[in-house]
Amino acid sequence: MRTEPQRVTLRRPAQHKYIPATEAEREEMLRVIGVPSVEALFGDIPAAVRLTAPLRLPPPLSDPEVMAHLSALAAKNAHADAAPCFLGAGAYDHYVPSVVWALAGRGEFLTAYTPYQAELMQGELQAIYEYQSMLCELTGMDVANASMYDGASALAEAAVMARDLTRRDEVVVSTAVHPEYRRVLKTYATPLGIRIVEVPHRDGTTDAEAVGAQISERTAAVIIQHPNFFGVVEEGKGLADIAHGRGALLVCGVAEPLSLGLLTPPGAWGADIVAGEGQALGNHLNFGGPYLGMMATRQEYMRRIPGRLVGATVDVDGRRGFVLTLQTREQHIRREKASSNICTNEALLALAAGIYMAALGPQGLRHVAELNLYKAAYAKEAIGGLRGFRVAFDGPTFNEFVVRTSVPPEEINRRLRREGILGGLPLGRFYPDLADGWLLCVTEQRTRAQIDRLVAALEGMR
Repeated sequence: MRTEPQRVTLRRPAQHKYIPATEAEREEMLRVIGVPSVEALFGDIPAAVRLTAPLRLPPPLSDPEVMAHLSALAAKNAHADAAPCFLGAGAYDHYVPSVVWALAGRGEFLTAYTPYQAELMQGELQAIYEYQSMLCELTGMDVANASMYDGASALAEAAVMARDLTRRDEVVVSTAVHPEYRRVLKTYATPLGIRIVEVPHRDGTTDAEAVGAQISERTAAVIIQHPNFFGVVEEGKGLADIAHGRGALLVCGVAEPLSLGLLTPPGAWGADIVAGEGQALGNHLNFGGPYLGMMATRQEYMRRIPGRLVGATVDVDGRRGFVLTLQTREQHIRREKASSNICTNEALLALAAGIYMAALGPQGLRHVAELNLYKAAYAKEAIGGLRGFRVAFDGPTFNEFVVRTSVPPEEINRRLRREGILGGLPLGRFYPDLADGWLLCVTEQRTRAQIDRLVAALEGMR
């Protein structure tokens, strides 16, 4: 027998207009749901952890008092605007031109959701299309998607994509790939039955002989990072040739895309999939997130790329328009045919990256990349010449490099913090054989005076 739901009318006294629920209203709601009391409603929560008295909160503050209080709390943090930052490792302190977020922060972009209705979202769709086009130019690939969650998940998605393309169940990964990217890769791979084989680095670059020895008929892809986690530029072509010679793909991870303003793009030396982090392109450090995962591939692999793609087409009247196309998500196609279940992505940050690349142009990107290269080289030479410090690896670097120190890197960072300087990353937590390794980053933001100040601070450390 079907019963009609009860109609509940809550009579709210005028004097309680801004109180969420009066005692009488609570009793009426409890009666409707058939619970005798509020305590019974929360009976499943153990009494030991249940709140039994009102929270002891401080008195309310006025607007200026709240701002002063929050500013005082924020002042306890060390941040890149208050102290010169020599920390990188996947999150980079680059200058973001004001035009980027002046445009990306417009309400039409900032509040927009996924542009399912193409007829209403031509502006956003065109902007993302331009981002994809510029990312293809930067990476030397044919197709780029509209963004992924972040660099780590993008690289893991690339491994899954390689598995699907080759129908093989193993990936060979260099230990010169960002350690946290490798952890995320393992999280993705384990439930999918993908076997991960790690190969060592030699003098800061991927050991090509070890790669050749580990590739088998099960290997779907060889995964490297370029420049790698140590900041060293990899010999990508040789590694791509080794992978292709055994029927595997070459996946190139990129954590610092500004390097591609100067280096040969991965597509030119044989990479099949490029995936990584786009934070350096017009996005701030953002306290570690949100960030921008990016992915690009060759045209023959286009139908297996995860996420969304914006394509150009024409309408019934022959006018050019932009639409979401090739949506390989399981919400749109059969689950067993889907390449990924990536949903709401980082389109706003992709938009910012597109504005950044358009504002700088090819020459501007090259100029910023050169500033990173030259300033890092200056710092590397100066620090490497100090007593108790030596450059760890001989290979060419972009804007990061590793030095080995006689003083524990953690202690160096503590001393630098007292000097108002944010130091580099101690590598011992990731690489036991590099317990004395210290990864430093020097971007275009760092001035010569700041670098000299760092060198002077290090000079007195023994």
